[in-house]
Amino acid sequence: MIYIGHPYLRVVVISNTQSYHYLNNIVILIQSFYYEGKAVMSNEEFDNLKEELMWEGSSVVMLSSDEQRFLEASMAYVSGNPIMTDEEYDKLKMKLKMDGSEIVCEGPRCSLRSKKVYSDLAVDYFKMFLLNVPATVVALGLFFFLDDLTGFEITYLLELPEPFSFIFTWFAAVPAIVYLALSLTKLIIRDSLILKGPCPNCGTENTSFFGTILSISNDGSTNNVKCSGCGTAMVYDSSTRLITLPEGGNA
Repeated sequence: MIYIGHPYLRVVVISNTQSYHYLNNIVILIQSFYYEGKAVMSNEEFDNLKEELMWEGSSVVMLSSDEQRFLEASMAYVSGNPIMTDEEYDKLKMKLKMDGSEIVCEGPRCSLRSKKVYSDLAVDYFKMFLLNVPATVVALGLFFFLDDLTGFEITYLLELPEPFSFIFTWFAAVPAIVYLALSLTKLIIRDSLILKGPCPNCGTENTSFFGTILSISNDGSTNNVKCSGCGTAMVYDSSTRLITLPEGGNA
């Protein structure tokens, strides 16, 4: 798949010419359908093209409207006919970053304007999910403790004939446990955000936590991180979702 950023260097290199041909075709088809209201090929032919792209590992067939605009702007810039200004491009890219879009996340690269090496940050959803695990264990413990206090009345309700057991489990027990777990997590950890990204120097992925644990805050939108691979000092910025090297740092 290919989408190349404007005044910077590269973004992603296509795997082969056939992939580029398929990608270019489906972008033209999507543009024709949504912007001109014309169907260039049948539904069956379009589905076959989508399936071919998915087997190639492309996510272009599942893009949102903003991701589609970003891809179009990148391809237009490469062709020498930009369709938006640098400011509009940067604003759209930042919006996609904040929305968690993977299409704008790039590896280590160099900015020709600032003469700096940097990388993009992305939300580490797996570790964000793990933040709720301790509270979930506590919530389950309280649930079983309450079941024991009531003489296993909750167990009795869970073993009712269908559909009553299903209704109680998924519309009462599970929502109560989830709500309690989330409430406990938010009570201890507030405004949590875990970002990950490759080191601009060696490419090793590192993570950093932003937020408040009890009353201890990390104070601000930037964290100083030391690469676990090469030891390079880095600055993680949650507001721009970028990894940069501090002034005087070497890449």
